[in-house]
Amino acid sequence: MEETYVRLLCPECGKHWEESPSNLPDPARTFHCPNCHASRRLSEFARTEHDLQNMKSL
Repeated sequence: MEETYVRLLCPECGKHWEESPSNLPDPARTFHCPNCHASRRLSEFARTEHDLQNMKSL
């Protein structure tokens, strides 16, 4: 079985990384960048629309 992941991009510092949706809060909740600690809704960290859809569906 292949694990699904989402690609994230911090809108403040530009850090790119991947996470399993099961390790992330609901897309509407506040999330903090592990690099610069910027605080925004998790949905704003989704790199693409596909990544956002994966967050919402899992």
